[in-house]
Amino acid sequence: LSLKFGDIDNLKGLVIRFLLTTSYYQLSVQNWFSLHRLQLLYNHSVQATFNATRIYAPSSYSYHCDRVNSLQRYDALLIPSSANDVSKLWEVTFVDFQIQGFNIQEGHFAYAKDCASFFSPAILMGLIMSLILLLVLAYALHMLIHLKSLDRHYECKASPAYFVQMKDSDLGDEKEPLRSSGNESYELRSQQFCKIYI
Repeated sequence: LSLKFGDIDNLKGLVIRFLLTTSYYQLSVQNWFSLHRLQLLYNHSVQATFNATRIYAPSSYSYHCDRVNSLQRYDALLIPSSANDVSKLWEVTFVDFQIQGFNIQEGHFAYAKDCASFFSPAILMGLIMSLILLLVLAYALHMLIHLKSLDRHYECKASPAYFVQMKDSDLGDEKEPLRSSGNESYELRSQQFCKIYI
């Protein structure tokens, strides 16, 4: 697949050639195409050659990527073919790149397989935060399920105790005489008793 720039003054004679291959994979039970190599030709002579990596799609699909370049700092998909090649002197960048080599219908691209990975850093952080929230929720539910209600009821009442009058020598400091007509009785201060219902 050749891309020619026509009569543009500065780019006249420049051709970008895409070498595409197709293969059948039994695991997916369909043909896949891949961009094998990219060549830059100027005045019919090869100036630079790049090997393409990870640029592939089912043959009934197209391949799309926001950026395809040869710059190593941007996770290059185009690698110079050899260490001694003059390709290192070239920097190639395609923005909003889409290609389809086979099964083209009515001059339009088919459904595109995108180069974006499924696990970006943002998606990974979202999954980790969701996992943490689920663990907190599971712990809270566990604590609620095993929460025991109070099955004993306590009832405390203050009740005075009365005793018959005793000898003067046995009277203690805690007892206070109650003035009444007839028999005298004594009340213990601050005495309480509790009833426990089970």
